[in-house]
Amino acid sequence: MAIEKVLFGTYTKRVSKGIYSADLDTSLGELKNAALVAELGNPTYTTMGENNHLYAVDKKTDEGGVAVIDLKTGKIEQEVLSAGASPAYLGFDQARQLVYSGNYHKGTVDVLKVGADGQLTLTDTYQSEGSGPRDEQDQARVHFANLTPDNRLVVVDLGADKVLTFDVTETGKLQLVATFKTEPGFGPRHVRFSPDGQTAYLLGELSSKLSVLHYAAGEFTLQQTVSTIPADWTAHNGAAALRVSPDGKFVYASNRGHNSVAVFDVTGDAQLIQWISTEGEFPRDMAFNATSDYLVVGNQETDNVSVYARDSKTGELRLTQKDFAIPESVRVEFI
Repeated sequence: MAIEKVLFGTYTKRVSKGIYSADLDTSLGELKNAALVAELGNPTYTTMGENNHLYAVDKKTDEGGVAVIDLKTGKIEQEVLSAGASPAYLGFDQARQLVYSGNYHKGTVDVLKVGADGQLTLTDTYQSEGSGPRDEQDQARVHFANLTPDNRLVVVDLGADKVLTFDVTETGKLQLVATFKTEPGFGPRHVRFSPDGQTAYLLGELSSKLSVLHYAAGEFTLQQTVSTIPADWTAHNGAAALRVSPDGKFVYASNRGHNSVAVFDVTGDAQLIQWISTEGEFPRDMAFNATSDYLVVGNQETDNVSVYARDSKTGELRLTQKDFAIPESVRVEFI
């Protein structure tokens, strides 16, 4: 029996108390042993660093920021907070020992240097600008900040319909090198890359669309756009999480509203091959286990997590567990 540890970041608006963990039994495709790891306000995103340090979104009264947690003890070792809303995304740069913090409400990207003790120091801030045609696009709204395959920083601005690419110095200073504009109202949320680093997949939250982009030296070029929901779906939907299989053949997108995972075959032009129910409402994040044989999906509104076996040849998913209780789950991260 092989056991893999998975973390769940949450909202703490109703019943959750912070960050939870569980064990995935890969012989059964089932989660067990849910436990509270650390008490924290609205830890909606996490990213694992080194030496058992976990970096998590943090919220305290009218301040938001990043917490440094010792996973062995669950102790909060540091909180880097400032006035206003919490960030939406955290990325870890192992080579340069940096943490990138994307703030949806402020439209900013913060760069924090990781010290030898795992503690964070702010080194740079970039203020994105712009807006779009939809109600949610009244200002810049950064929803993603993480590394490209060639170790640049890519920042996704949902509010301004753009993707920004930066060069990053060893000390954590940013220099803008390219800007890609989506169609108006696309509302880009997350971007992921193919294993060879030449293709990027950009997920539109507001449009429920997936764009296939060519990537080279910081520049993105649009190749194709497809829908993540059925053509006759008229109720609200917001696309959320995006994952690419290790062999680069399949792409997975979660739909909040349609409450599904959309599976695409991308061996040629992107083609939808499956919608599968998440067995809950408002699926946010999802993650593969170490071998990508399983996909774990958290449902925020129904406080449950679903597990799917993944066929590596066809890319399709098969439900192996539903109704595993994790409150207000919005982040799934294997460690």
